[in-house]
Amino acid sequence: MNKVMLIGNVGKEPDVRYYDRDQAVATFSLATTERGYTLQNGTQVPDRTEWHNVVLYRGLAKIAEKYVHKGDKLFIEGKIRNRSYDDQKGVKRYVTEIIADNMEMLSPKSAIVEQASVSQAPVGSTASQNTNDSETEDDQLPF
Repeated sequence: MNKVMLIGNVGKEPDVRYYDRDQAVATFSLATTERGYTLQNGTQVPDRTEWHNVVLYRGLAKIAEKYVHKGDKLFIEGKIRNRSYDDQKGVKRYVTEIIADNMEMLSPKSAIVEQASVSQAPVGSTASQNTNDSETEDDQLPF
């Protein structure tokens, strides 16, 4: 079984590319941190941060393009894929990627609504006006 579950912070804005009849691929880095601790003998073990290359396809890629931003906290579920390629100098390079099957946004809702409002704000309007409108619409939803 090839299954990965990660909770971490987005390291850079998603890079979204389109191909074949409006199909999308999004890539970005995700940082996960294992918290440090102290051993019984007093030895300090520091935090350890790992960086993961995440790849999203089709609908997930389009969602990432609209709503995922640097610093957002995400839950990613998917599988590990290793691949290789030859760089411009002919040197073989190896890449490990997480191919996401599922993504959940864990950032506070107000931060996501504010980011979406800023990116969709018409010229001359302020983000705070759109944020209030969005929150009002969300408050009326039955779930």
